[in-house]
Amino acid sequence: MLCLSLILALPAIARAAPAASACVGAILDARYIDPTDRYPHGALGDPWEWAALSVTFRLTPPCLTGEVGAVVTLPADLVFEDVAPKLADLDGDGTPEILTVESQRDRGARLAVYKYSGGKLRRVATTPHIGQRNRWLAQLGAADLDGDGAIEIAYIDRPHLARTLRIWRYRNGALTPVADAPNLTNHRFGEPGLSGGIRTCAGAEPEIITADANWFRIIASTLRGGAIARRDIGPYTGPESLTDALACR
Repeated sequence: MLCLSLILALPAIARAAPAASACVGAILDARYIDPTDRYPHGALGDPWEWAALSVTFRLTPPCLTGEVGAVVTLPADLVFEDVAPKLADLDGDGTPEILTVESQRDRGARLAVYKYSGGKLRRVATTPHIGQRNRWLAQLGAADLDGDGAIEIAYIDRPHLARTLRIWRYRNGALTPVADAPNLTNHRFGEPGLSGGIRTCAGAEPEIITADANWFRIIASTLRGGAIARRDIGPYTGPESLTDALACR
């Protein structure tokens, strides 16, 4: 069971906690905390993963002004195996959900979505675990990739092994698979950061930017009619080439 705690950080004149989740506004900070070596995979270049997720929100009227923080601490068989949480308003309520990667001791990684509701930070949706220890996924981002009004989430399943782009759709509080594409990646084993992401250049549809499986070419992928279309947009010459592509340069 998740261990949940609420941390208040309010000005001296504002002592009361928020009466409802409607009082929670912008996310001021989201980060993983409490490093742990209980899952020694090392995909990101060190022996440490994270035992907890900390999120700080701004309070809005009718609540008193200030900030409220929530922390989720995972059970001993789970860790957050990720560079940083990603934020995306998946349900259109004006407050972003928090996208994380959780890895389980025996079943490997899954995407997990958290939302602040009812005074707590709750896990509201997940993909299945990959199915084996030390099998990981690397986030790319979230956007309405096909213009249908729902938000899709993209990641690379096993960027060092399967090298498969997977797209899931978030709708009505659940994640459903949409499309997959092989021979794409966004991470080399042992590197501390991720490459690529989702871009929207002027007048264009959203594109998922990755390298090909061999790190020779930069690939832009789009979601059309429930399938992934891809195009080669130039050579991969180092991390800066993916950064430039992501910035539409």
